[in-house]
Amino acid sequence: MPKRPELSADMKYRLLSRISQEIRDTLDVDEILEHLLDVIKSVLDYDAAGVFVFNAGKVYPRHGPPESVIAGISMRGFDPHPIETDDMLMKGKGIVGHVIRTGQSVVAKDVRLDSHYIPGRERTRSEIAVPILKEGRTVGALNLESDQLGAYDEYDLEALRFFADAAAISISKAMLHQQLLVKERIEEQLRIAHVAQARLLPSEPPRVGGFDVAGMCLPAFDLGGDYFDWIDLPGGALGVVVADVSGKGVSAALIMSAFRALLRVFASERLPLSDLMVLVNRHLRESTGAASFVTAAYGVLDPATGAVAYVNCGHNHPILLRADGRAEILGGVGSLLGVFDDVSFEVRDFVLDRGDLLVLYTDGIVENENDREEPLGSERLVALVREAAHLPAAEMIQGILAGARAFCGVEQFDDDVTLVILKRESD
Repeated sequence: MPKRPELSADMKYRLLSRISQEIRDTLDVDEILEHLLDVIKSVLDYDAAGVFVFNAGKVYPRHGPPESVIAGISMRGFDPHPIETDDMLMKGKGIVGHVIRTGQSVVAKDVRLDSHYIPGRERTRSEIAVPILKEGRTVGALNLESDQLGAYDEYDLEALRFFADAAAISISKAMLHQQLLVKERIEEQLRIAHVAQARLLPSEPPRVGGFDVAGMCLPAFDLGGDYFDWIDLPGGALGVVVADVSGKGVSAALIMSAFRALLRVFASERLPLSDLMVLVNRHLRESTGAASFVTAAYGVLDPATGAVAYVNCGHNHPILLRADGRAEILGGVGSLLGVFDDVSFEVRDFVLDRGDLLVLYTDGIVENENDREEPLGSERLVALVREAAHLPAAEMIQGILAGARAFCGVEQFDDDVTLVILKRESD
């Protein structure tokens, strides 16, 4: 194999210029590194070559199984074989694995005499590999192999290090672009999921004769775990629910969707409320595998009489404000949903008389804190409810939220906040 002249500063400049020209119109990492291997071929001959990076299944999953230690993101001249049988890629063995682990270059004039070498290509007789560095850290290796003995020496090592620097720049540029694309895709998926989740919440309150009803859910992030709903039931009754899923983001949103579907399906059967929640709990547990849990307060209103039967499933206790200003914190004992097989729920009954109102909420409103780390708490919430009680239900919610923001000194709450108000008209 003929030797090349030493790389002068002028030659390095011309090579860099060539590399830049060939990759300027693409940000695809595979295409960039294929161009780089073409340029290397003009300076250092090889029969097989590759750019390999530390993988761990995070950065380059399309170039190998997620469990592979090393990913070959650009390879040519190697014998085709299943990646799963390659100990270099899967286990980080061989000369390439040694270079990536240690950051040390290797020139093997006879691979059969190198203790780190593992057979990967039957015709290979000599090999050279240098680390690819990013911010002083080894992230990969640039590797050349030849069918001839003694094909590479210290001169070639210096030249290949030059190309390794160019590979590091190319990889960083391409992967930054890829990360931006991934970020954009994730943001678009979250936007779509946010729209889909918003459609699961009521778009407007139900019309119930003699009652003023309103609800609002303010997610702290794109996807929230809070939920409220009105369910039209046989006989003119109205189901009212407020629920909170543990956790945040996509997983919480998916569990919330499952809970909504289960509740709506089984609520229409007008089972006793305790039996209803046992049924919802069993199916929710089967769906989620107890990965998360749901707390909920669910009540059924008879608009003709104002009678309400409700059950509390590990949720915040609703507030009942009487027309004369007396506030009652409604009790009721019940298990969390989606965690335990053996659950029980206590059903409570009360009547909304004229001028009375019921407030259901999630813990986000009472657990938000001020700058002294004091939570709003249930007592302050009752005071806010009492102050706004003269307003229509929708305006009451805005007044309560305004008071909570003023107490916390924030515009955006740290947790999802949901409020539902059921107000019986005075006349």
